[in-house]
Amino acid sequence: MQWYEPGASADRLRKNTAQHEAWGYSVHAIEAAEIPRLLPSITPGPVGAACFADQEGTVDPMHALTVFLEHAKGNGAKIAYPAEVTGIATSNGRVTAVQSTGGEFPCGFLVLASGVDTGRLARLVNVNVPLKDSPGALAHTRPNERLLDRIALAPGANIKQNPDGRIVTGTDFGGTPVKDTSREFGLGLLKNAERFLSKLRNAELETVTLGHRVLPEDDLPVVGFAQECPNLYVAAMHSGMTLSPMIGQVAAMEILDGADVDILKPYRPSRFA
Repeated sequence: MQWYEPGASADRLRKNTAQHEAWGYSVHAIEAAEIPRLLPSITPGPVGAACFADQEGTVDPMHALTVFLEHAKGNGAKIAYPAEVTGIATSNGRVTAVQSTGGEFPCGFLVLASGVDTGRLARLVNVNVPLKDSPGALAHTRPNERLLDRIALAPGANIKQNPDGRIVTGTDFGGTPVKDTSREFGLGLLKNAERFLSKLRNAELETVTLGHRVLPEDDLPVVGFAQECPNLYVAAMHSGMTLSPMIGQVAAMEILDGADVDILKPYRPSRFA
């Protein structure tokens, strides 16, 4: 659920909603009166435009990663951790092995899906994957009673509640120059969210975290084989959690089957060559 006060941001939300509807995405504009029905604990304040995307949700990335790794091991993958990459060996312009603190790993293909470290590792084989610095601070409460069953994207305060009862809030999806993880800053984030979720005033701050989004220089995904190193496959994007199910499928098609997936053509690493 997303809404804005009357003004330019509300106008942009209306246009964005209409565009996504035209693409066939499951989102639609709603009246302000629907917000209390869908988010009973929320006091939205003045509403200029609002939309609801019924397919949207949230996932704990660390839990999801654990599940993925367990399934990978169940299918025969070997997980080397901890193992920091220290070098990439090449021969005749192709990757032959990954060197790490956990040993050397020969490879026929190398998939570089290393988050904010993708750019540094790509430079080891003279491939350019430019990323922007896009930090984001979040305040996490201790477990609370159930207050939210949906994600609330309020003006200047994004709020969700995890299955364990912890409430997580930040300012918005965009990057911020603020890298403050102090208790005072976290309390400020909670106070900011209280404008819309009054019961947060009884919540106890547990932690403040700082994440760094994987944001390519032109804001678009970087997916595909590198021209400079034809058996190196790059996957770097925001939002990786949202796109990973599709990217995993189409990347496997390109790597294992030699397919050239049309929808990925605008996002090739070659645009930065």
